[in-house]
Amino acid sequence: MKTFIKVYAMSSLLLMAFTTQVSAQTKRNQKTKTVATTTTKKSKVNRRVSSTKVTYKTPKRKVTSVRTVPNRTVIKYRNQNYYYANNKYYTYSRGRYIVIAPKIGFRIKTLPPKSKRVRYNNRDYFNVQGIFYVQSNNEYEVVEPEIGTVVYELPEDYEKVTIDGLNYYEYANILYEKVQVDGTRAYEVVGIIEID
Repeated sequence: MKTFIKVYAMSSLLLMAFTTQVSAQTKRNQKTKTVATTTTKKSKVNRRVSSTKVTYKTPKRKVTSVRTVPNRTVIKYRNQNYYYANNKYYTYSRGRYIVIAPKIGFRIKTLPPKSKRVRYNNRDYFNVQGIFYVQSNNEYEVVEPEIGTVVYELPEDYEKVTIDGLNYYEYANILYEKVQVDGTRAYEVVGIIEID
């Protein structure tokens, strides 16, 4: 019981310190939201998880495609065209535009609207619809977030998965676990799915 009280008291003090830091950072930058938190890991997932160990609640992934993408921006990356509109990336295949998540290393010059700054381990990430970017020179590069990074919402097309009998959330091969931060529901990055 004493150990529980000590852990609870220390967690409360750390959260208050981080909350004060978040308030100060938010006042400095009105365009992006900065989040700094501390949570306790409950996950038993290793950093890298083989895709063969992941069971999706929905057996077939819902593929979203449309015939046209109005007001799109064309982004050329590694000799392939990507299309950006409505906070989503698309690729063109067989007469349809298919929603995709950009791959690690993908670079853009300007962040999409409504990016949220997420600070973890003294590193600033920019999260837009479940995609994590870091600033690299005059561009923003898609990266994998560090284990322990916390976000407060998932993209609308996340998927529920099970690994070794435990439930997680997945988007763009990033595994999240639902956690509580200051009484608010949040999602902590607990692993990355490696495609076998």
